Amino acid sequence: MASIQKRPDGRWRARYRDADGKEHARHFPRKIDAQRWTDEVTAAVVTGSYVDPKKARLTVGEWCATWLTGYGSKRASTVRQASVHVKHIVAAFGSRQLSQVRPSEVKAWTVKLKADGYADSTVYAIHSRFAQIMADAVHDGIIMRSPLSRRTSPGAGKQRAYVATTEQVWALHDLMPESMRPAVLLGAFAGLRIAEVAVLRVDDVDFMRGIITPAIQYPAEPLKTEISKTAIPIPRDLATELSKVPARWGSQTLVTSEFGRSVSPHRIEDKFRAIRDEVEDLPEGFRFHDLRHYFASLLIAAGLDVKVVQTRLRHASAKTTLDTYGHMWPDKDESARAAIQNVLIARADSLRTKPAASL
Repeated sequence: MASIQKRPDGRWRARYRDADGKEHARHFPRKIDAQRWTDEVTAAVVTGSYVDPKKARLTVGEWCATWLTGYGSKRASTVRQASVHVKHIVAAFGSRQLSQVRPSEVKAWTVKLKADGYADSTVYAIHSRFAQIMADAVHDGIIMRSPLSRRTSPGAGKQRAYVATTEQVWALHDLMPESMRPAVLLGAFAGLRIAEVAVLRVDDVDFMRGIITPAIQYPAEPLKTEISKTAIPIPRDLATELSKVPARWGSQTLVTSEFGRSVSPHRIEDKFRAIRDEVEDLPEGFRFHDLRHYFASLLIAAGLDVKVVQTRLRHASAKTTLDTYGHMWPDKDESARAAIQNVLIARADSLRTKPAASL
């Protein structure tokens, strides 16, 4: 596998063949240095930690380009999001060799991203993408270990759960262009995400039975998870209001432009931002997605348990529901006290009514 030979010029040539049979060689002024190098390489090959020297010189930018090509089999929106993350990664580390990136540098980079004004959730997502890319480099045998880990993670940050009042929701509804008002209804009273709202078709709603069955998301892609396809029951009045859309606009979707054409999520958000400042006491930065929080608050206030709320929101797990909305459930401390107190009272009553022991 490895050999050392002395050259005519007095230098020592060390050679070895990798697992693919490819020969590699280096020259050293001393035999002991050549021997040390071949020993290290041999040990790496045996333990499975060997890295091809040419691969080891691969830069972050080069590997990201290769990685994105392989990632291209994902849905278009997922690839677009990954491409945005990769731009940040390449801007910071593109010219660096993969093996040269240090955990301390990654931590400093995430701090800089936050200082540049990026939200905690955005920085967390970019870091997670870099961790995914580096983990794939390890799996591909390009580097021995990834410099990214939980220790370098900036933390996801807490999701904002802004909850508007009912009056604010109706104010938003009335300020939106008439053809886009169904978007507010679908967000606040059905909990649909904006990518689902933009392309919800008339055929996706059973107006007679009062059931919405989301099937696609913008622009016309399948929903990401099976639970996202869960049917959503809606009250008769909401179904009646939504049924007016095709008659009024002659459209195939329930949210349209003033000309009856379908609109993008960006167009809905743009209109939403344009009118939100006119609503009194609405939290700064209120987003269309926050209508979904209002929907969740309605369900919780009605006394529905976490599993029902999870199903209506179409969350993949109850943990997501609790992490986001757990604080909205009524405080159970007094209920717990009352339950224990009832047991103690029953015990005291039984002792009072129990006949005294005979003397």
